[in-house]
Amino acid sequence: MVNWQSPQEVANDGAAFDKFMHVLLGLYIWEFVTSLPFDWQFISGKRKFKWPLTFYFAGRYFLLFALIGIAIALNVTQPVDCQALYTYNQIFGNASIGLASINFSLRTMAVWSQAWYIVTLLVGFILGHWILLLHGILLKAAWIPGQGCAITNTSNTILAATFIYTMCFDFTVLMLTAVKLGIVSVPRRDRSKIVKLIFDDGLIFFIVAFVANMIATIFMLINLNPVMSIIANVPAAIASTIVACRAVRRLTNYTTEGAELFGTTEASTLAFHKSGRFSRAGMLSMSEKKPDGVHVQMETFAAAPGEVSPSDLSYIRYDAAGNIIKSTDIDGFDVEANSPVEFKRPDFQ
Repeated sequence: MVNWQSPQEVANDGAAFDKFMHVLLGLYIWEFVTSLPFDWQFISGKRKFKWPLTFYFAGRYFLLFALIGIAIALNVTQPVDCQALYTYNQIFGNASIGLASINFSLRTMAVWSQAWYIVTLLVGFILGHWILLLHGILLKAAWIPGQGCAITNTSNTILAATFIYTMCFDFTVLMLTAVKLGIVSVPRRDRSKIVKLIFDDGLIFFIVAFVANMIATIFMLINLNPVMSIIANVPAAIASTIVACRAVRRLTNYTTEGAELFGTTEASTLAFHKSGRFSRAGMLSMSEKKPDGVHVQMETFAAAPGEVSPSDLSYIRYDAAGNIIKSTDIDGFDVEANSPVEFKRPDFQ
């Protein structure tokens, strides 16, 4: 049986931890670089920046800063202030965990139309989460000759409580989203694409974050040795941040591609005659926020110069000379008997 507390085993675990952290750094850099075009669209001003994206950018870049700090701590060969370096790593690493949960909390608040009781509940969860995350920063680290920077004292109980709290928080967010979207009562085939996107992303985030946090919690509670007790912490932060950021990008890209029409199309079908050519120039985007939290978007199209607007088709009449007569009084106008594209010219003797 392995003696996890023996100096040789701790040294072996430390070497494995070192290599594992470098692999995770490479993985996250790959994820970061491949998604940079999305960031650049907002940085360059091509797309309008909205305040909820603050948490997306913060979580994404904070984790990168933390991983760079960890790499420095593992590779430094000269004595440095290890306490300051590890405090820096903990601040940015723990912040990325909290920001990942905030990103999904904001989606749930939006689904519930910022209802005060939902906002109050989730803000309370967020504050409690950050209290635990900030308390986890309080660790001790020192420079050990021949070994480098090492953590000399930490509280596994606080860290385990933080991850357990995170799992409960994420589960609450998922359930609130599912209840509001009617996931329980509406069959999957009857759900709209946006509902499927929001819920499926939330479900994927919860599963990935829950499994990663559960593994980290188990390692901390069994406390095999100082290295093994924290070996799963960084993977949990990376997994949560990646799935949270991907969900934000997917939803942002979906909502900017165009509005989705809910309901039947039979009642809103317009038949365009050959003479009715309409330009997309002057397109106006309209939105309406319903009381039940459903955000409805539509587009209206303005006619190009010299053309007829679609909204005016049912009001067009022609005189004997073939000139268009617009009228708002349709009570005495028989649409079936008077086609909007047909008119009678006078008989010339």
